[in-house]
Amino acid sequence: MKPDANHPPAVCFLLGLPRSGTTLLAHLLQQHPDVMAPPEPWLMLAVEAFGRVDHRHPAGSSLIQDATSEFLGRIDRTIVSRAFADAAYGQYLTAGGKHTLIDKTPRYWMVLDFLDSLYPEAPHILLLRNPYAVAASLKSTWGIPLLPESWPPASLSSLSDLVLSLPPDIASSLADLVLGLPTLAAHPNRRQTEVVRYETLVARPDDEVRRVIAALGHDPTSIASATMGQPDYLRSSRFGDRKILERKAVDGRSLHTWQTDLSMREMQAITDALGAELLIELGYEQELRYVQQAGIVDRGPAVTEQYRQVFRTWWDLRRV
Repeated sequence: MKPDANHPPAVCFLLGLPRSGTTLLAHLLQQHPDVMAPPEPWLMLAVEAFGRVDHRHPAGSSLIQDATSEFLGRIDRTIVSRAFADAAYGQYLTAGGKHTLIDKTPRYWMVLDFLDSLYPEAPHILLLRNPYAVAASLKSTWGIPLLPESWPPASLSSLSDLVLSLPPDIASSLADLVLGLPTLAAHPNRRQTEVVRYETLVARPDDEVRRVIAALGHDPTSIASATMGQPDYLRSSRFGDRKILERKAVDGRSLHTWQTDLSMREMQAITDALGAELLIELGYEQELRYVQQAGIVDRGPAVTEQYRQVFRTWWDLRRV
């Protein structure tokens, strides 16, 4: 059965920073008989970047970009992109015999405006987690350095040092925190956005999963309980949190490990880069108070803005 062009596929975007628990939430939601959540499609990132190719392409990357831009400039690129995405999502749903596809790709914070232009009607699920815990997981799971001397200096004049000294994967992970978190912080104001807190999810998984399922328009009683089920589909993929393959139940043991996993200097670096205002806005004032009582200083929004400006410039250079 082919996807029906008159009835576009039901797509929901699950947003959240890497290491914030998006794989866990997607897996729990997929236990519903009408929901499919493949491991991180990254599809919208590729569609948004259509026409931009690696500089080593033998046909010439600038020629390809100029030619496709000229051709697509005469038509509605949004319609073309939506048609491609609908075909991909629709075929995936048809093959799985499900009704709703949840596209869980943490770095969609980079293309939120593009998502809204293509799928303005699509529901979003925004998963928030204590930023200190996210940073601690980046350090312990991916080996991302968080010490001040490992971060780019908070100065625009040192941008060249940033670009030369940071490997792309480390810079991207730090950009997730410095740029991605404030971008997602503004997202709950969007219509059809369900906010889930990781801390609440692991404390009351049944309630949270059923609440989200109901918001997607499905029968929440079709899930008896939020269990780990069979995550074997993740074994054949490079993407998604591999740790849930070892889990037998949802638990909150990781909620407070950041307090011992992070050094004082790392806590200071994270506080400088994120800013006290953002932590309070996201509802993590208690965690901020904890680090301040431990001796961490709020150095003010000017320092945080310097970090953001450095990473914005790095980001712009990467897109050239």
